[in-house]
Amino acid sequence: MILLQSGSDSEKEIQLRAEIKQLLKEANSMSQPSTFAQAAKLKRLAVAKERELSKYQNSCHKDDASYAKVLLILKYLTYGVLLIWFWRVPVASISLQLVQPFGSLLSWKTRGVQNNSVTIGIISWLIVSARVCRFVRRAYSK
Repeated sequence: MILLQSGSDSEKEIQLRAEIKQLLKEANSMSQPSTFAQAAKLKRLAVAKERELSKYQNSCHKDDASYAKVLLILKYLTYGVLLIWFWRVPVASISLQLVQPFGSLLSWKTRGVQNNSVTIGIISWLIVSARVCRFVRRAYSK
């Protein structure tokens, strides 16, 4: 629904920009003293359309900001549920040689080292996965 709405948003913006451009073009073409009043009226209409466009863009940005807030709240709620669900339960097991200096840090709040492998707890898993996601998002957003 949001994607469909954003497509129609850009169409409305394009339409408003075209109307503004057309009004300004008509106003600039009237350079005779006898058509000054009509040119001024067209310029006022163009200014009114620009205000309408800016109000429309501001409302779109407010919608995007509220959508981002909802997503952030859902993200933290999901983290909370995962923490409660997997507390003191190993989420993954990695060879001790791969995480040699950080083995005890990654196995915090779990059973630690077993059978020459480190068990990874949910807190460590969420921290590392959030960092990796942030890194990938920044790499692809450039």
